[in-house]
Order: sequence, then structure tokens, then C-alpha cells
Amino acid sequence: MSLVSAPLQRTDTPGPSPVAASVLAMTIGQHLMAVGLTVIGVILGIRQGASIPLVVIAGAAILLWHTGGAILLRRLRRPSVIIWWLIGLGVLWVGAVAVTSEFIWLGFLLWLLLGHLLPLWWGITGSALVLAIVIAAPVLHHGTTSYANVFGPLIGGVFAFGISRGYLQLLRDATEREHLVASLRQARDDTAALQDELLLAQRHAGAIAERTRISRDIHDTVAQSLSSIRLLAHAEAHRTSAPEASRAFLQLESLASDGLVDARRIVDALLPAELDDSALAPALRRMLDRAHEETGLEVELHVDDLLPLLPTQVEVALLRTAQSALANVRRHAHATRVVMSLIDDGELVRLDVIDDGDGFDATEVGEAERSGEVGASSHGLRFMRARLRELGGGLDVESAPGEGTAISAHLPVHLWTAPTRAGEAS
Repeated sequence: MSLVSAPLQRTDTPGPSPVAASVLAMTIGQHLMAVGLTVIGVILGIRQGASIPLVVIAGAAILLWHTGGAILLRRLRRPSVIIWWLIGLGVLWVGAVAVTSEFIWLGFLLWLLLGHLLPLWWGITGSALVLAIVIAAPVLHHGTTSYANVFGPLIGGVFAFGISRGYLQLLRDATEREHLVASLRQARDDTAALQDELLLAQRHAGAIAERTRISRDIHDTVAQSLSSIRLLAHAEAHRTSAPEASRAFLQLESLASDGLVDARRIVDALLPAELDDSALAPALRRMLDRAHEETGLEVELHVDDLLPLLPTQVEVALLRTAQSALANVRRHAHATRVVMSLIDDGELVRLDVIDDGDGFDATEVGEAERSGEVGASSHGLRFMRARLRELGGGLDVESAPGEGTAISAHLPVHLWTAPTRAGEAS
């Protein structure tokens, strides 16, 4: 625990802050009390026959020290500064009490400051010292005292000290509530942004899936029919001996060839650029080769020999996951080697990406994701996980500082076609 508490805290919540309003009210009340009690001490001291110049000088010194210190503490709030300011104020107060006992009223201000600015036991010690001076002052000045001069300051001091400590606790509670509200607002904004991102990703994936379906339909029907027409026309043009029939077949072959070119151009335009050959494994191979050429990473790709043909949504999701994972490796991991594996795991297809980079605390990142306190560097994992969950899959992450990172994306595949070779292991 630090020597000095710090009750005055700023918050970042928009609009007027209840904590700031409470601090302002407390500050104004503190200055009004200092002025009021000092004026009372000066007036009563003069009435009691004390030296007017000394009384006025003592009161002015207390007000100047109090006001100047309050301004200084707003700019330089260090424990040592607060301690010396309180000591200086106490010394000036003791000097004023030596001039006239009527300045004992300022003890209430000191009790409030001690309870507000110091830890509990330091505040109690200082308050006890102030109480001793308040009780001793009438005896030193008048040679006598009364029960009122003892029990009145005792009760008032306990009350003032308790009020300041209670205010300090209420202020801390209010600050914590404001921080909680700010965290909830931030979590709400992050959730809204994530929902927007997921919606855009879902629309993008749906558009890619529909474009890919149309391109495959054109390839499997129109393009295949035009190719067959071209072959038949070419064969008949060379088989017939009639010049007019041969010319007609050649024209038909030319039209079919032009149509086939147009169909292939449409298919190429509709397919995602990364999956233009309708295979995930070659797209991953090209992506790794590009990373090797640009960064010098050692790359490996392993693909199960009999990996079935995957639905478009699955291919797109795994490709985007691989892109995000490789981007994280290039930006953050400082790795020298990356191994990517595409695995047939029964009713699941799994994509594993392993690097030998710096790694990170996966447990800490997971807890941050669950609490909503996700930094910019963790959004990639968050978006990958969200994309996979949309298709009923998930993402597992294993990492530790200095031990590299391994991520495993898995997706269930319900509509597999007959097995075909997806690619050769590299």
C-alpha cells in the first residue's frame, strides 16, 4: 500500500462524470471551510486581545499555504509533496494556535485532510496529534480547560475523520462503477463491430459460394456441351466429302470454339481468385510459395492423398483461415519455418498450421477473448474462430512464449462427393 491515497481520479467516460462532480464539490467545500474557519479564528483572536498584526499574518499564511498547496497538488500529486504540504500546514497552524487559541477551529480542516489524503493508520496518528494540540491550547493560553474543550474536539475530530474516510471510499466505489460502465460500453461497441464484421464475412462467403456454384454449373453443362459440339463438328468436317457440309461443320466448330472461350472466361471471372482451379490444395501451395519468395520462410504443405472434394463453403473458410494464420506468422511470429497440413479426419477436415516463431501465452489470450478485452493483435484469431463456428467448426490454439504456435482449424463436412485426389504431399 502506498503512503498516500489518490482519491482524485479522472475517468474517460463521455459527458459529465459523477466522480468529477463529487471531487469538485469536495474541493469547493474544503476551500470554503478553510476561509471560514480562518476568518473565525482571526475575529475571535482579535476579540480576545491577541496582537492584530500577528493574528492577521497567521491567518493569511495559513490561507496562502492551503490555497497554493491545493493548486500544486492538482499538477504534481506525489506522496512526498503531499506529506511536506501537510507538515507545512500543520506547522503554520501550530504557530497560529500559539498566537491565539481561537485558531484551534482549523483542526477540523486538518482532520478532514488527514483522513482524505493519508492511509488509515497514518491519518489516525496525525489526527491524534492534532487532537492533543487542540486540547492543550486552552490550557497553555488560559491555564485552565473544561470538559467541553476536551470532548467537543474529540467528538468533532472523530466525526470529521470518519466523514473524510467515508467520502474516500464512496469516491473509489463511484470510480470503479464508472470504469465498469466504460468497460461495458467498450464491450458493447466491440460486439457490434464484430457482428458487422461477421455479417460482411457471411455475405462475402455466400456470394463466393454462389459464384462458384454457377461457375461449376456452367463448366459442367454449357462448357462441356460446347466442347463436345466442337469435337463432333471437327470430326464430321474431315469425314464428309461434300464441300458445303464440310464448310458448315467448320463454321459450327468455330462457333462452338468461340462459345467455349466465352464460357471459360465467365467461369474464370466467377471463381474466387485463389480457387480458380477448384482445388484447395493448389491454392494453399501457391500461398506458401508466395510467402517463401517474399520472406524467405521455409514452407511445407502436407495433404492427405485421398482427401475428398470439399464443398465450396468449406474450401473458402479453410483458405481464409490459412491466409489469416500465415499473415499472423509473417507479422508477429518472427518464424523461420511453417508447416501446413490438410487432413481427412473422419467426418471432419482439419487444417493445421505450425510455426517455430516467438509464440505467445495462449491461455492469457483465451481469457482476454472470453472477457472481451481483446487487443488488435488478437482480432485475427477471433475472426478465424467466428468464421469456422458459422459452419459448425472450431479453432484450437496451442502456443507458449519462445515455443512457436500451432493452430488447428476443423470443419464438419456432411455432403462429400466420391473421393478424389486433392493433391500430393509436399
